[in-house]
Amino acid sequence: MRIGGKEYRTIWFENNIVKIIDQTKLPHQFVIKDLKTARDAINAIKDMEVRGAPLIGATAAYGLVLAILENNNQSFLNKSAENLISSRPTAINLKWAVDRMMSKLSGVNSDKILEIALSEAKEICEEDIKFCENIGSNGLKIIEEIYNKKKDTVNILTHCNAGWLATIDWGTATSPIYHAHKKRIPVHVWADETRPRNQGANLTSYELNEEGIKNTIIADNTGGILMQRGKIDMCIVGTDRTLANGDVCNKVGTYLKALAAHDNNIPFYVALPSSTIDWNIKDHKYIPIEERNSEELSHIEGIDKEGNIKKLQIYPKKSKAMNLAFDITPAKYITGLITEKGICEASENGLRKLFK
Repeated sequence: MRIGGKEYRTIWFENNIVKIIDQTKLPHQFVIKDLKTARDAINAIKDMEVRGAPLIGATAAYGLVLAILENNNQSFLNKSAENLISSRPTAINLKWAVDRMMSKLSGVNSDKILEIALSEAKEICEEDIKFCENIGSNGLKIIEEIYNKKKDTVNILTHCNAGWLATIDWGTATSPIYHAHKKRIPVHVWADETRPRNQGANLTSYELNEEGIKNTIIADNTGGILMQRGKIDMCIVGTDRTLANGDVCNKVGTYLKALAAHDNNIPFYVALPSSTIDWNIKDHKYIPIEERNSEELSHIEGIDKEGNIKKLQIYPKKSKAMNLAFDITPAKYITGLITEKGICEASENGLRKLFK
């Protein structure tokens, strides 16, 4: 996708350095950051310089490449893998990517290990791009059906950022939107602000602007009344972990949108690559829900008149804050799952039909 008219991916490898777009600086500053060590990759994930389940997985894969460049030693590689997995607990793509890499690298001759690692990390990225493109093609059919019925702009609500900035390219929830835009279907996106880090405002709206797609930022609690007043035709969100029974773990606030959509008979879809499916956990109570620093709530960042990014405290000094990063949307509130292999019902039966 594009920034300033130039095409980018969110991560790439160049001259033994991993390049990323530092998403903590967006939308006010566009900064390409160098990752030179495994610790750099771990910190980029922890500090959310990269975020979004597929991109976290790709960064972890390249983190192991950096570990080999840093110290071509099996013990160091194993420790780096452990540290990468523990850097953020909820998104399943992180462990999936590290496990996939380590299955290729464990016991490999040290002379060949870098070549194999780099090849596999690149393959993970290329695979994600193809999956996200296919998600877009499959989700496009839903948007086309709505447009063919109403013959007017299709209004779509999304939550957080499941755009190309959360993947390698195309995005998950945004991919059908980008495909519709390319087919000249008029679309308008209601972008939830997504407190506390404001990924909807800072990232989703930003990338939609760069692609010339109409969008409006709304406060997280505005979606309900827009649904009641017929201003939303469908919802599409992403997911950080989808259980085999169809339950979805995504950015906190997703569950409330699903409830509102259910009450107003508005279709609620979740877009995901298969790398985000957790086939092992059967009960969402066992998903590790990340609790982040309360300062993300009590402080807010913005840009002043001189163009400097400033952080300000907005809560009373004595007040406590709880900052859970994710919630669970039960499968019964999900109209369908949009995957790279097609659309299915949010259930084990639906997923098994696609992923035998």
